Amino acid sequence: MEIIAIGNQKGGVGKTTTTVNLAAAMALKGYRVALLDIDSQGNATSGLGLNKNEFELTINDVFSGAATIQEVLVSTEIENLFIAPSNINLIAAETQKRVSCETEAEPGGQFILKSALANLVDYFDYVFLDCPPSLGFLTFNALVAANQIIVTLQCEYYALEGISSLVETIDFVKTNLNPKLELGGILPTMYDGRTNLSRQVCENVRDFFKDKVFKTVIPRNIRISESPSFGKPIIIYDPNSAGALAYLSACDELEERTLKARKLEMKLNKKIGNF
Repeated sequence: MEIIAIGNQKGGVGKTTTTVNLAAAMALKGYRVALLDIDSQGNATSGLGLNKNEFELTINDVFSGAATIQEVLVSTEIENLFIAPSNINLIAAETQKRVSCETEAEPGGQFILKSALANLVDYFDYVFLDCPPSLGFLTFNALVAANQIIVTLQCEYYALEGISSLVETIDFVKTNLNPKLELGGILPTMYDGRTNLSRQVCENVRDFFKDKVFKTVIPRNIRISESPSFGKPIIIYDPNSAGALAYLSACDELEERTLKARKLEMKLNKKIGNF
């Protein structure tokens, strides 16, 4: 089971739109997919056509210990895609818990999500975690649970300023809490090829992060902006639009990157086992 966090501490960079569309695209490929909405805004929940205020159980109940992840997951209109919904109640988890550098032997609250997801390993191929736009308790939980994080990077002036803090956090979690965590990739979003700024941001991030940057870029596209109000991913709402085609391409690239990474991991483990 591949657990993928989608994150950026800056809001409005296409994080939730990316999570919803990559999860939906993977489900359409035939994979069994779970999407965990761990943002109290609940936009991933409503983005899949669900009323976030109508659920008796949400992901907050997993963090509080009131329910298991299996009890919280619900089906969506897309075959093979399930979601753990969220709403404003999740703020309680962010405010009541703390982040620390404790180990699994002396677990703190940052291991809640990892423990919950252990029960899904036989049921899902991919789990996507839609992180809040912050580096607090919920994002730490996602990073501790995940195999990789995909960072959405808006192709605008301030985009590169905050990414160093996120990379430092990833390194901290990898060193102290989750040695399996990798920077799976950086996905440029809201790209406008007509402007020098978008092109320059992409060039700068590719110069620095090399092949960690997706070849695919997500364009600034009105149909992408419209689709959440209809409760549909863009790949369902307008499958022939430039935005939909970009997300389908990003999904193909993510699948290829993930399979390649797991093959390398298996090869390395086999070599270590022969010593």
